Amino acid sequence: MIKFNKITNDAQLKVFAGIADEVWHEYFSFLLSKEQIDYMVARFQSYEAVKAQIADGYEYYFVEKNGEIAGYTGFCPKDDKLFLSKLYILKNFRNCGIGRKTLEFLIEKAHEYKLLKIMLTVNKHNEPTIKAYEKWGFQNVDSVVTDIGSGYVMDDYIMEKGI
Repeated sequence: MIKFNKITNDAQLKVFAGIADEVWHEYFSFLLSKEQIDYMVARFQSYEAVKAQIADGYEYYFVEKNGEIAGYTGFCPKDDKLFLSKLYILKNFRNCGIGRKTLEFLIEKAHEYKLLKIMLTVNKHNEPTIKAYEKWGFQNVDSVVTDIGSGYVMDDYIMEKGI
């Protein structure tokens, strides 16, 4: 059974930060240097970063399967869209339908907020993830290069799905 547990306190944020660090170092090593992964985790996925994002209107949830944390998702409403900021699944839980169930959860949240689309950004070279989003009905609508400091950039596609 898959459940979504909203992250609401410091203890949960600390658990989140450990999981984010684990997922990023495991998954993105094929795409980014260890130094860039360390930088991006500290800047966007750390306890402090996510605490600030929550204060700024983002919602974060643990994705749980049979009582175990399998990953996490984070999003916020922006204009008429639900901006999907984060959707990461731990290695042992990939390819068993958790991504699809999380998308269904996000669609429900978008409906609650009366939003028309889900939008996300994805690294242009992250083919496995791009293919998954395309399979789920997302379309590439634009691209963007974002300077994130310390000589690093995010070179992303912007993808959207109407709901």
